[in-house]
Amino acid sequence: MAAEKDLVIAEGGGKKKLLLIGGGAALLIVLGVVGFMFLSGGDDAAAPTAAGNEAAASAGADGAEPKGTALYVPLPRPFVFNVPGASRDRMVQIKVQLLVRGTNNETIAMRHIPLIEGSLLETFSAANADELVTVAGRDALKNKALSDLQQAMIEVVGSVVVDEVLFTGFVMQ
Repeated sequence: MAAEKDLVIAEGGGKKKLLLIGGGAALLIVLGVVGFMFLSGGDDAAAPTAAGNEAAASAGADGAEPKGTALYVPLPRPFVFNVPGASRDRMVQIKVQLLVRGTNNETIAMRHIPLIEGSLLETFSAANADELVTVAGRDALKNKALSDLQQAMIEVVGSVVVDEVLFTGFVMQ
């Protein structure tokens, strides 16, 4: 009988300890998040002012307006294509997002997704598997894709809409 009572007390004490430890950990996490938000809030408020002054200074020197906020336009589908290689052909999948400046360029890019996809697929499928294995080859492909895409957008829209082509996923088999 005494052994059963000791066993029951030990189980109850373990649950209380677990509850206290879990509550303490949750309290520490909440305090850490609140402290982080409180301390980083002052830095974020000062950063746009400094960036705004820097942008205004560069606009004054160049005589041009600041470009606007950086926005990212995700393309709805990844590009999947075959590329030839020296020893064998490879299958490549690339997920792409576009960096645009300002909501006007974002709207234009969203409206011309089929043109963007067509231009990028044409550039990607002309690549060589042996070049895509290296980082330099992928960077060269990214730069070529940006150049071709900007040229296509100038022909249709009359302005450069996309500032950067970003690979958010790259798989080659």
